[in-house]
Amino acid sequence: MSDQLKSILAKAKLNFAILASILVIAVLGKLTNPELTNSIFITADQLVSDLYLVFIAITLGAFIPNFKLVAFGSIVVFIAAIALIQLKVFNYLTSEYLFAVLIVTLGFASIANLYRHYREYGL
Repeated sequence: MSDQLKSILAKAKLNFAILASILVIAVLGKLTNPELTNSIFITADQLVSDLYLVFIAITLGAFIPNFKLVAFGSIVVFIAAIALIQLKVFNYLTSEYLFAVLIVTLGFASIANLYRHYREYGL
């Protein structure tokens, strides 16, 4: 392997971890609770057609240099929103919908960040 590829892979560990975790969640969800998993991923598929969410995720992944802030910040916002749903502050949101938003946001941000690393080396 070339040094450039090793460097890209070293910088993108978190990106691959996020994408792999989305895949693991999909597989484990299909085995344990297929109905819930289907509804979450159908919602995520519908959210992709809402281009503003995709543009925000790509912007976060491509233009914020410290991707850990994007990843962990998204997870913290997700947890805070779930807590507010449980406290009945948000009556119109569901945890499944927020999880779909998290999957779309982290997925597109990870891919955009991977592309940013790729472009740094001019490959």
